[in-house]
Amino acid sequence: MGNARELTKDDFDSVIGSGVTLVDFWAEWCGPCRMMTPAIEELAAQYAGKATIAKVNVDNENDLAAKFNVSSIPTLLVFKDGKVAHQFVGVTPKAELAKAIDGALG
Repeated sequence: MGNARELTKDDFDSVIGSGVTLVDFWAEWCGPCRMMTPAIEELAAQYAGKATIAKVNVDNENDLAAKFNVSSIPTLLVFKDGKVAHQFVGVTPKAELAKAIDGALG
């Protein structure tokens, strides 16, 4: 794992509770999820200090996945102050994710 922060049920709410956070719901065995990894890492570096870029492994944190109705992965959620501002399902261009983060940052 590089720049993106790994979240668990123990720290999830405190991390997404304020500011802007992009959360990538993924799994090790998921090919499309692995395809997203470079973009997620680049976004983590690009938004360091401005937004949090994080990952949730659905195999380890199935309660979190269920809480946000994640039925397909990758699912990427942009949170603003604890509320979902944008949702993407499947492989999503980095530019589209950046636009959603920028929009949430205002």
